[in-house]
Amino acid sequence: MRLTKFTDLALRAVMRLAVVREGSPVSTTREVAEAMNVPYAHMAKAVARLQHLGVVEARRGRGGGLALSALGRRASVGWLVRELEGEEEVVTCEGDAPCPLRGACRLRRALREAQEAFYASLDPLTVGDVVASPTGPVLVGLTGVRGGEAGVPRPG
Repeated sequence: MRLTKFTDLALRAVMRLAVVREGSPVSTTREVAEAMNVPYAHMAKAVARLQHLGVVEARRGRGGGLALSALGRRASVGWLVRELEGEEEVVTCEGDAPCPLRGACRLRRALREAQEAFYASLDPLTVGDVVASPTGPVLVGLTGVRGGEAGVPRPG
């Protein structure tokens, strides 16, 4: 299964924010975009969706920025991917040119089950799991990261 670029960006934003120590100065969307080497406008859309889901908190003004919420810190990666990807099926059998097999197709059901198995394999993973070493120290070392992950020493 292939995730959308939007989901990829959102997951990278969550991972980046997960290594900022609670109580440290927060990151901005621009800092996250630069650290993850993606266009600001794309990251801003991903961050807005994460905010809507309650995974990221954003504060405006001086001392403002982004922080992972309590929900974001304990979120299942499977839940997060489901929310970001939506309810779309792997294949589309309807539409302008509907598939003539749609009424008797066994493949569609098999693909739906495979998609759910993919998500289910991500359910036990939390955001903390995916930023554990060796990933966390690399994320901390990216340009613009302020503070380190609790328990992950800063490089150097």
